[in-house]
Parts: sequence; C-alpha cells; structure tokens
Amino acid sequence: MSQNASVVEQLQDLVIDSEDVSGFLEDLAVFAASSLSASRGQDVLCGVTLSRRRRSMTVAGSSHEARLIDEVQQAYGDGPCLEAMRSGRPVLVSDTSADSRWLEYCSTIAERGHLAVLCVPLRLEEGATGAINLFAPQRDAFDEASIRSCEQFGSQAEKALRLAVRIGATRQRAEDLEQAMRSRTAIDLATGVIMGQNRCSQEEAIRILTKASNGRNQKLRDVAESLLRSLTNEEPVSHFQA
Repeated sequence: MSQNASVVEQLQDLVIDSEDVSGFLEDLAVFAASSLSASRGQDVLCGVTLSRRRRSMTVAGSSHEARLIDEVQQAYGDGPCLEAMRSGRPVLVSDTSADSRWLEYCSTIAERGHLAVLCVPLRLEEGATGAINLFAPQRDAFDEASIRSCEQFGSQAEKALRLAVRIGATRQRAEDLEQAMRSRTAIDLATGVIMGQNRCSQEEAIRILTKASNGRNQKLRDVAESLLRSLTNEEPVSHFQA
C-alpha cells in the first residue's frame, strides 16, 4: 500500500470516528503533527485555521501551545497562515528569527522556540478557506520534498473535511427532525388533553395552549410537555381551562 493511500484511509477513519466537525479538526491536527514529527525526527506542532466571511479563527491544534502560537497570528492580524489562505499557495518561513515579512509575529514565536513555519492552504466549499499550520523547533526544518508532501496531505485533508462537514450537516438535520417529531408529538398529546378537559375543538385547544405559551413566555413544546408531566399529579390541571 502506498503512503498516500495509507493517509487517505487514516483520514477516512478520523471522519468516521469523530463525533462532529470540531472533533475531526482536533484529530486532524494531532494526526498531522504526529505524522510529520515522525518523518522529520523532531517535535512538529500543528494548528488549523479556518476563515469564513472574512473572519479567521484558530479552530484546532495538536496541543495547547499549537493553538496559542496560531492565535498569536490572529492577534497581529497577518502572518504566513493568513497569507497562505489569501494566496492559495503554501507559505514557508525557514527561520522565524530572521524573517522580516511578519517581523512582530515571527519574533514572538521564535522566542517561544518555533523557528520554522509551513502553512498549507485548504480550499473548502461555500467561500470558506483554511490552512494547516506547522511549527518546528529547528531552522530550515521544511525542504522542498516536505512542502510537496504537506501539499498532498492538505489535498487529502480538504476532501476529508468536506466529507466531515456533510456528515455533520446530515446528522444535524436528523437530530432536528427527531426533535421536531418529539415536539409535534407532545403538542398533539397536550392538545388532546385540553380537548378532553374543556370539551372543545382542536382549534380551540391549540388556541388555549398558545395563549398559555405566550403568557409564560415559553416555547409551545415546553408548555405542552409541562402539561403532560402534570398528569401524574393528583391535583387537576386548572391553568389550561378555557
């Protein structure tokens, strides 16, 4: 099996095993850092940044430090990660202690021991962009071969992230539908109770239930569920009388 095929399978496993998109991104950052640390023979950290509607934010990191140094860039408002997302091309900082393009940012992370940075853009759907940001403790940690390798990894990560987003959206729709069905059931049952108590029509029962909802400033579902729970009490339910 080729290394690329192995990466694809592992990314697919991350999608399947993650409960939501946030969990997938955290697992992605840890996986990227672990893989590159092993191949480079040094402790590489990874942060993931997403940008939507011109707002960028760090959404995942392989460690607390990875998130922190990625968020530092957001505070400065510019840096290699943001440049990678704007240009759609990888951005390399071979020596943060000597790079003058983003002087304040590079100086700050160099003082924290991160001397090389590689940012690989992620092209996502619906106008969103992102980047995988890698930080190494040694100068010149990323050569041309590692850049190509990281680009290939980023390409596979894009596909996996799109799949994770679609699966997450499908799960959310299913949960919303289930919740809507539960709400509808509670409202229908409560309506039936009110009809029996007041010997009124369904339309009148809905009006009574809605009036109680407005009066209490509660959702119709919550009022319906409250009525159904009250049926186990010995005292009659008087606050829903017409």
